[in-house]
Amino acid sequence: MKGFSYWELQSWFTNVDFCIIGSGIVGLNCALSLREQYPKAKIMVLDKGILPKGASTKNAGFSCFGSISEIVADLKSHSQQEVIDLVRTRWEGVQLLKARLGEKAIGYQNNGGYEVFFNQEDFQNSLDHLDPVNRMLEEVFPSTPFHVYPNRFQFENCVNAYIGSPFEGQINTGEMMKRLIYIAQSEEIQLLYGMEVQSFTQLSNKVQIHTSEGDFDTSKLLIATNGFASQMFKEDIKPARAQVMITKPIDNLKIKGVFHMDEGYYYFRNVDNRILIGGARNLDFKAEESTVFETTDKIINQLHKVLSEVVLPHTSYEIDHQWSGIMGVGIQKGPIVKALSDDVYCGVRLGGMGVAIGSAVGAQLANLAH
Repeated sequence: MKGFSYWELQSWFTNVDFCIIGSGIVGLNCALSLREQYPKAKIMVLDKGILPKGASTKNAGFSCFGSISEIVADLKSHSQQEVIDLVRTRWEGVQLLKARLGEKAIGYQNNGGYEVFFNQEDFQNSLDHLDPVNRMLEEVFPSTPFHVYPNRFQFENCVNAYIGSPFEGQINTGEMMKRLIYIAQSEEIQLLYGMEVQSFTQLSNKVQIHTSEGDFDTSKLLIATNGFASQMFKEDIKPARAQVMITKPIDNLKIKGVFHMDEGYYYFRNVDNRILIGGARNLDFKAEESTVFETTDKIINQLHKVLSEVVLPHTSYEIDHQWSGIMGVGIQKGPIVKALSDDVYCGVRLGGMGVAIGSAVGAQLANLAH
């Protein structure tokens, strides 16, 4: 590695036991799980951004396991057991996240999660599946997960009832990641930002990593880049951009909770007397298969429409900020946690459920690298 001093090479880039690409929820949880298993190992985490690049610091902060219409849709392309396992992984992953970081540290609030329906047909279809889905998931939750609720927040241009769950909550995404970074550093895990991994080569008993700053070796390489994973290897995963916007503070805002619409493709919630709303990538799936961090008029205009006509129909608001994050999705919704070669492993394809399953996927990824 050119341009580095002897001290830098010796302290950071020599005798690396585990190198993790991606400092998001999966990457940092993987590093912490490795530290528990290997107290004296040299563990390094690389990220190409100045903050975790992808979705971990850019998501909406939902600690959810899937709305009922999303679960009903998943049953068309997955077996019943696969759907049960998906929901269980999400539910248990949230419990792991809260246990590792503490509810207070991540700003956890249990205000419930609700699905708002654009039309009566979709509502009735979910209502018809309510009892079977509840029976199917009774082994996962401590009590019945889904219930019908009245339209207590007086949303308009939608069905006058919700189907929701008391088990869903919300977190402060920024504080969650700050806490993860703090714990990782306190465990003497090396976090290096602004270093992009361009490729890697499996050698005999080690892996050579080719970065924007030069090459170095590691005994084990673990890839946790989620939506960017397709740039490094071929699996059933592609990027999915999620566009989000948040209002300025709104006086006397009564809305509390996390809300889903249209099989989870739309979502909104309260944040500090503001409304955050995101999604709508189903308007243009192909265009949103992007790793470019930008917002587009087509999506943002649709989010404005839902916000003004459904969520805040009689309330004036101003948008304070808008952004995008990059998720990883595929034909199947389960994460990909597997060995790619003798010393290279991946934990990717979080399917927009990184908050819920990132901790568990990180732990699973660490368990592979033995």
